[in-house]
Amino acid sequence: MIPYVRQFDFAYGRRDQVSPLIQRVIAANPGPFTFTGTGTYIVGKPEAGAAVAVIDPGPLDDAHLAALLAAVEGRTVSHVLVTHTHRDHAPLARPFAAATGATILAAQPPARDTHASGALDEDDDADFEPDVVLSGGEVMAGDGWTMEAVFTPGHASNHMAFALHEENALFSGDHVMGWSTTVVAPPDGNMRDYLRSLDTVIAREFTTLWPTHGPPITEVRLFLEAYRAHRLDREAQVLARLRAGDRTIADMVPVLYAAVDQRLWPAASLSVLAHLIKLVEDGVVAASPAPALSAEFRLI
Repeated sequence: MIPYVRQFDFAYGRRDQVSPLIQRVIAANPGPFTFTGTGTYIVGKPEAGAAVAVIDPGPLDDAHLAALLAAVEGRTVSHVLVTHTHRDHAPLARPFAAATGATILAAQPPARDTHASGALDEDDDADFEPDVVLSGGEVMAGDGWTMEAVFTPGHASNHMAFALHEENALFSGDHVMGWSTTVVAPPDGNMRDYLRSLDTVIAREFTTLWPTHGPPITEVRLFLEAYRAHRLDREAQVLARLRAGDRTIADMVPVLYAAVDQRLWPAASLSVLAHLIKLVEDGVVAASPAPALSAEFRLI
């Protein structure tokens, strides 16, 4: 079982000092894929005059923009870092950077459709363009902080996490969240990439993970191993449904996700598709005509 972490103290628009070098302001955009809302992080010394970085400014929301500007007042924002271009993370980056004079850094936006259906409220911000394109491994620094870009594709093809060296912490975006598993939605989401990225994060042995949604994860190794085991178990369950005679994703989801709110079944269908695409690539499963939500699947 994944040891989910869901309880934490917050108030919308309030700046909370959550570690010596990290402050957080949460946007009022709660939902089935954002939990309590987008948590924007301010990284750096809290005193006046310090140069700080801001991670995931969030959705276009005037109240959240005002709260962020108030939270950084008296300090210089040198970097705006964006984990990926979904619209609950990226759209406010440009207005916030324009107001603060900061530079926006992120991976290149995807050049393809992000999802196989319109079922998710996680569409891409089609207008987003970073000032500096990251590919992973780049190091940014400010007053008392050092940040490294860690490429973590899977949830999104352009997902970038950020490691804070001074606290051995990772801002994990949507790659790892404490309150829920992460949606991996083809074609932009990729299950093979996701599992590889999990291995990358596990190998780094971070002390703390700071997801964009929800509270921090402090039992990192235990959590990540359970997170990965859940994905592998789900893959085994998909294979079991094929052995039981299921041929379509619509057949599988009501069984695999019987305990899950049916409003989330469209998202679950996309995750099942991601598993099936991987299994087709592995040569274990065949799809007719090609892997898609409406395709038929069988064991080889």
